[in-house]
Amino acid sequence: MEFSDNSKGLILAVASSAFIGSSFILKKKGLKRAGASGTRAGVGGYTYLLEPLWWAGMITMIVGEVANFVAYVYAPAVLVTPLGALSIIVSACLAHFMLKERIQKMGIVGCVTCIAGSVVIVIHAPQEHTPSSVREIWTLATQPAFLIYVAATLSIVLALVLHFEPRYGQTNILVYLGICSLMGSLTVVSIKAIGIAIMLTLDGINQIAYPQTWFFLTVAAICVITQLNYLNKALDTFNTAIVSPVYYVMFTTLTIIASVIMFKDWSGQNVSSIASEICGFITVLSGTIILHATREQEPPPPVGTVTWYVSGDSMKSPEDEHLITLRSSEYYEP
Repeated sequence: MEFSDNSKGLILAVASSAFIGSSFILKKKGLKRAGASGTRAGVGGYTYLLEPLWWAGMITMIVGEVANFVAYVYAPAVLVTPLGALSIIVSACLAHFMLKERIQKMGIVGCVTCIAGSVVIVIHAPQEHTPSSVREIWTLATQPAFLIYVAATLSIVLALVLHFEPRYGQTNILVYLGICSLMGSLTVVSIKAIGIAIMLTLDGINQIAYPQTWFFLTVAAICVITQLNYLNKALDTFNTAIVSPVYYVMFTTLTIIASVIMFKDWSGQNVSSIASEICGFITVLSGTIILHATREQEPPPPVGTVTWYVSGDSMKSPEDEHLITLRSSEYYEP
């Protein structure tokens, strides 16, 4: 049975969402274990690198990202990216059972709404023209409109990293996920360029010799490393059931904007189809708002404990019994 390119991309995207959704849970459990014995990732620690469960989550995410990478080769970004909504359902359900992060009934409605919006986007997704060489992709990447988008993206990322992260990173989820999503939009267009170069090379049209191929590879590597760093901080600081949908909506929106600007995905579509896709985005956003409103609050990490010891023997001296014991990272008793 022969599958069309869009069908291959669809199957790979669904599999990718399942792996990525599961990886959120594994990495979250690994981050919790690492935080219990060392410095938390949310405050700059890297002890999670020694935690096997975190690496299991990382391997699962890599498998999902590889499947996603190949999906972008076969299908346009406006078809592949919205299917990431499935990772929301996977991570929210697993978090409910494995992390005890309860998902409310309205949260389930929010998940269904996200999927419904994604389906609308997929139905009205345009047919993409696949570039025939890396040089053609480079021409698309250096057009003025996309260069303006790249400049704006890097400026916002620098502002978030240098100004907003030190002040609001631990209290506002949009700081960490904003950095992830903005860099992610550049990752996707770079990965698509690399995927097309690999596909053309395998077909006998060598693209490895072009410096543009290596430039896109470098950009993708830098963006992926940045994404992983700030995604770890977001997972360690905020509830998984809200990190996944917010990251999905921001990442999807920015990725499709970048793809539309660079690859001109909407150039051959009528107004009705474009309006339907916009309505799909609004539906997905509405589902995310529902999830955010009904989420279970993440308890703040303890900075210390106070233990009271009460004894019926009132004749014990203070040397025999401590009435109050303080344990805190800011208190040290020689």
